[in-house]
Amino acid sequence: QLQLVASGGGLVQPGGPLRLSCAASIFTSDYYAIGWFRQAPGKEREGISCISSRGSSTKYVDSVKGRFTIFRDNAKNTAYLQMNSLTPEDTAVYYCASVRLYGSCSLYQTNYDYWSQGTQVTVSS
Repeated sequence: QLQLVASGGGLVQPGGPLRLSCAASIFTSDYYAIGWFRQAPGKEREGISCISSRGSSTKYVDSVKGRFTIFRDNAKNTAYLQMNSLTPEDTAVYYCASVRLYGSCSLYQTNYDYWSQGTQVTVSS
């Protein structure tokens, strides 16, 4: 059973960067897409970025385009979300998720089978 551990959250000032990591217990690189999701207080969880199993395809929600970058290192069984130019609106609990899917990825949480615990990101001065 695939298990995911998300880490890297914390308190950051507006405009600052933060990098989240998603480590997998097993990671057959050719088969598992990864998605990053977040849930802000009082809001539904939303998909913000995803990457295909080999990293050839990525997707971003409009609100993070140009600021966030998703990438993966299959040799380390880890995916990352580099977040730059953070704003208070990025404050949320962040999750990574995975699904056995080759060649593409999805921003829809219902498509994912495996989930990490959340990691809190707080953007505040």
